[in-house]
Amino acid sequence: MPRLKRLMRVRLSRRRSLAFFLFWAACGTLGGVFLVVVAAAAHRGVFSGRCTDEQSHRILARLCLDYKKGALTGDLCEDLCVAQKLIYKRCLYYDRGKKVIQADWRGRPVILKSKNEIFSSYQHLGFLEEMESPSIPEAELLLMVALEIKSILGLELPNNPMGPLWTRRRGPHWKAQWASMWSLLQQEEYIYFSVLQDFSKHVLRVIGSCGHFYAVEYLTAGHAWQKTLFSVEDAVGVSFSGIQSKAKAITEIAISFLDMVHHFDNDFSHRLHLCDIKPENFAIRNDLTVVAIDVDMAFFEPKMRDILEQNCTGDEDCNFFDCFSKCDLRSRKCGAERANNNLQVICDKIFRPWFSLNLRGSAVSFPLQLQLQQAIHECAEPGTKDIAHHYRTSPDSLSELYQLLRASQKELQTSGSSAQIHQ
Repeated sequence: MPRLKRLMRVRLSRRRSLAFFLFWAACGTLGGVFLVVVAAAAHRGVFSGRCTDEQSHRILARLCLDYKKGALTGDLCEDLCVAQKLIYKRCLYYDRGKKVIQADWRGRPVILKSKNEIFSSYQHLGFLEEMESPSIPEAELLLMVALEIKSILGLELPNNPMGPLWTRRRGPHWKAQWASMWSLLQQEEYIYFSVLQDFSKHVLRVIGSCGHFYAVEYLTAGHAWQKTLFSVEDAVGVSFSGIQSKAKAITEIAISFLDMVHHFDNDFSHRLHLCDIKPENFAIRNDLTVVAIDVDMAFFEPKMRDILEQNCTGDEDCNFFDCFSKCDLRSRKCGAERANNNLQVICDKIFRPWFSLNLRGSAVSFPLQLQLQQAIHECAEPGTKDIAHHYRTSPDSLSELYQLLRASQKELQTSGSSAQIHQ
């Protein structure tokens, strides 16, 4: 719907306040916070004509040129531009300037990522040229930062949200640090990862940066064309290649999805809504924990209500990707409350492809498989237009799925133990 699309564009490009910028400017030497290593398959597998080695090398060469000129900085710049310990491997994704690059960092696979390919394309802080030294009082920065984070994320943080990130040492290259931080703070996904990583195991961890490029941990992401959605062998090892092992892994991953849903619904000061749910936007760690790796379409409740509450002539005008509400035809306004929820969409888009299949050869009994399929169907299609009723029944659906998946887990474990005894 056009109006919602316009609102989304405004949201993704909204002005970052000087206060928030100065917070990150005070956040040390950029170590540990600016590089997010993103899962290789975190990025849809969409290749454009410019997602080439030649173009990628040019982008990194320009990045290093800006670093050597003193225009930008970051804790990975030295490894990338001087020591050659951060080595380009391949381009993973390019779309309207958004660049995702796989690299090898000291023997570890990582992904470099930026919303825009060129540092100068980010909003420039003209006032930096006029400042001879940073002069904002630290107490003022801390207060303004806490308020800004709450405003942007709709998230209540502890009294000291900065923790070890805060330092008084800004060094002689503070202008390059601030310019680099400002470019990162114009990338909202970076802000989400940086702040939420201290509160959730279900989001990517920020590691470091160079200028406007950041990175996150390299994980095994989902692919819609894979029967199991996730390549368990890549994440855990070839020991999970058999039918029984895959069934165990799928059950573990499904339980982790439920953990994530419960966590996003209950563990922050506001519910976190995921409006773009598909296998490519999630990854698994080697312990099979599910991680949200693309949060461009993630909104805490206050932001979600602002997005949904628009003019409408029918329910179709109230659909915002995977989040939608209902149109009140009397007031011609979409309801501010979301009509569906994260669990419903995950049941529909993630669980159905897994559990609609009869796991032949699996130790999960056929009656239990049928129960699970029915529960997933009812979760995905609750059969009521009453939003309040839907939110009341959602915890029941979550509890039922937990129970059935754990019963499946128990049957698989029992079968595995019996097989070992008979060997």
